[in-house]
Amino acid sequence: MIVREVFILIAVLAGFASAVASYLFAFHGEVPVKEVASTSFAGTIGVYVGRWLERGLARG
Repeated sequence: MIVREVFILIAVLAGFASAVASYLFAFHGEVPVKEVASTSFAGTIGVYVGRWLERGLARG
């Protein structure tokens, strides 16, 4: 169970980081690490809050 959660965490962070870096490079021509890291972290927190709410609502 914990291995699955760690895998999800890594996959979400990598997905957000690559998406943000691609966007910044395509539209702004530069990729500041600070922007990529902070946006990826915020997105990951959002995913986990969503998962927590989904589990709570499923239980009733």
